[in-house]
Amino acid sequence: MKKLPNLVLSTLLLLIVSLSCSKKSEKRSGKELYTTYCASCHQAVEIQDLPKKTWDQYVLPEMAAKMGIREEGYNPYEGMSYRKMEATIRSGQYPTQAMLSQEEWRILREYIIQLAPDSVINDVPTITETNLEFKSHQVNLDDAGGAYVVRLGYDQSTHAVLAQDLSGRLFEYDFLSTKRTLRFDWETTVIDYTKTSKASYLTEIGVLNPSEEKKGRLIKVEGDTTVLVDSLHRPVHTLVRDLNNDGELEFVISEFGHLTGQLSLLKKDPKGQYVKEALYGLPGVIRVIAKDMNQDGNLDLIFVASQAREGIYVLYQEENLTFSLKQLVSMSPVYGISWFELLDFDGDGDLDIVTVNGDNADYSVVLKPYHGMRIYLNQGENNFDEAYFYPMNGATRVKSGDFDQDGDWDFALMSTFPDYGKTTDQSIIYLENKDTEGMEFVPSVFPVSNEGRWLVMESADVDQDGDEDLIFGSFTYTFSPVPELFTSKWANNSTDLLVLENLLRD
Repeated sequence: MKKLPNLVLSTLLLLIVSLSCSKKSEKRSGKELYTTYCASCHQAVEIQDLPKKTWDQYVLPEMAAKMGIREEGYNPYEGMSYRKMEATIRSGQYPTQAMLSQEEWRILREYIIQLAPDSVINDVPTITETNLEFKSHQVNLDDAGGAYVVRLGYDQSTHAVLAQDLSGRLFEYDFLSTKRTLRFDWETTVIDYTKTSKASYLTEIGVLNPSEEKKGRLIKVEGDTTVLVDSLHRPVHTLVRDLNNDGELEFVISEFGHLTGQLSLLKKDPKGQYVKEALYGLPGVIRVIAKDMNQDGNLDLIFVASQAREGIYVLYQEENLTFSLKQLVSMSPVYGISWFELLDFDGDGDLDIVTVNGDNADYSVVLKPYHGMRIYLNQGENNFDEAYFYPMNGATRVKSGDFDQDGDWDFALMSTFPDYGKTTDQSIIYLENKDTEGMEFVPSVFPVSNEGRWLVMESADVDQDGDEDLIFGSFTYTFSPVPELFTSKWANNSTDLLVLENLLRD
């Protein structure tokens, strides 16, 4: 090969360096910066989904901090104790080195502010139909004002509603006798509870408010008390299941976390010791369901992630507790996905997904017309398309069931962040299915639904008459703006639970 003359070689090198420097110094547009940086850790938000003021005062300062830029007047560590601040710094979520220059940040900021609307029109319709198919019963678990229920369950063996509160107490409530019994008082916040034939398993959240501190624990109670694992990052749910049919229970722990978090698997090693491994490495996991999604004989894990890359995911179990990840549903972070259910809605033999999104307690506390319930139909091989949307401000839970026993799926929806300005309270909505193929539902509301601020929901046949009833747990601890009219009312009443008794069989 003929050697290039030195002069030609030098010229080429200078040209390459010149082009490289030119490319580096070339000013990128706001659109390019938005595409590059605003989709790096989550699905890019549609700028039109939030009003200008919300972007300017809340979202952009936090966004800047996560890119290593400090906007004047905003300190992401403000109000933290030294220990919480230390844990947050260790997370690396607020880097000390900027990801882009101050000039690029100015261009990006101006681009967003220019495109953002002055307001977002909240055109969620008001429901005037009052539900007459359920009878309401307000239940108090203690004599104190306010309510702090963090979890609901139902014990089929005793036909009792199980309600856990913030202080660690687990109450049993028998609907027919109206008897309430304190099953245990753990004295710390137990966020999840599972009872098997041999033992009980308690999940302590450790730190209730958003934090990077890892103080949660999974505890086994079988006569003696054993801590199976500690230093969990704000765990909110534990699936207790033998996933690989070897006779040993595994524990899938939703470490919701805060800026960081993960979905963890706790399993026994060959020596009989519990070991923990991360299955998914981002925060916000709320709930996990075990189902064989691809009919290969292995239980898979389906979960909802409500932070970072929000959506519904499946971990396919390939062999003996090894998994591969696939995202089934993706959502913008301002949608605030909160819950999901699996059901064969259209009756074609495969599982569909129903979600609610409406978490509204972060940096963008405005009414959002894209909050509500969505039905995703399975198109085959677990590929899902959105087929239906029902708008509901602040929707946080959904319960599906054939409540009227006419052969199709109905839905009960709950909102923790409703539009308190509406004349008709819409924190609980019942959707009666009139036409599955045509996706036609008739909505109705309940006059008593403003007697509490509902955080959790369950369904069970509490009156033992053969149909499904609905139970709601109230949590009046202030974590987002609520009119004083309601906070005063909740502080002075003693409604902890609301039972909606299905009158179908009466």
